Amino acid sequence: MIGKLNHVAIAVPDLAAATALYRDTLGAVVSEPVPQPAHGVVVVFVTLPNTKIELVHPLGEASPIAGFLAKNPNGGIHHICYEVADILAARDQLKATGARVLGDGEPKIGAHDKPVLFLHPKDFCGTLVELEQA
Repeated sequence: MIGKLNHVAIAVPDLAAATALYRDTLGAVVSEPVPQPAHGVVVVFVTLPNTKIELVHPLGEASPIAGFLAKNPNGGIHHICYEVADILAARDQLKATGARVLGDGEPKIGAHDKPVLFLHPKDFCGTLVELEQA
């Protein structure tokens, strides 16, 4: 069902400092900050040869990332994202096995302008999993 690793999302308390770390210290290619108001975050994309890193920062106090950073003030890995060929088929197959899809269960348009779903971390070894239609 799952395809390649699309990205690893890292919640960061200081987006400018994290961007500089990846760009200046690690020599990575980074994007400009991209606000995602529908998701309550601002993201910076770090391009790697085989995948991406998303640096994720809260956009407003209601951001789901704000709660994560309250518990993890230094930041940390927030979720991993796998590609799937058909997000609705993947959702239905996962739900049939008892996996919980977060939200209303309907795909939303994610930061890469593709449909995404999130799966409950308690069902996946304590890891928040995002599925993105390839």
